[in-house]
Amino acid sequence: MGTLTGIALRDKTRSPMRTLERVEITAEAGVDGDYRGKPGRRQVTVLSDSQWKEACDAVEANLPWTYRRANLLVTGINFSSEMVGNTIAIGGLRMKITGETDPCPRMDQQHEGLTQALTPDWRGGVCCQVLQDGEVGIGDVVEIVDG
Repeated sequence: MGTLTGIALRDKTRSPMRTLERVEITAEAGVDGDYRGKPGRRQVTVLSDSQWKEACDAVEANLPWTYRRANLLVTGINFSSEMVGNTIAIGGLRMKITGETDPCPRMDQQHEGLTQALTPDWRGGVCCQVLQDGEVGIGDVVEIVDG
């Protein structure tokens, strides 16, 4: 089990991330207000706090998690390939883990070397598809449920 410790979205491509305390996440729109929320395998992105810190250690910098441009940040969970097909449950929200969020070269625009630092061990987080709508907030319990 883990805890939801961050929520962020962006209004359009390349715009700055905006953090929130609570948000509605739906199968129709993903994270409410996020430009990328259309239905599909990359509808919502989730980042592990400890894996993000490993990437930051690799580039010797203490960077804000929003540099990763993920929608949700969780503590207490590390992502791996074995989790593909499982479900992330946060309150009533259910999201299927569809794969790794591969780091793109844009990460090096955030901080030199970040793309490479995010590449090993699923440090870049996971992509998810919303199965069941729900409202989530900072401090909510996060569980991984077998698919």
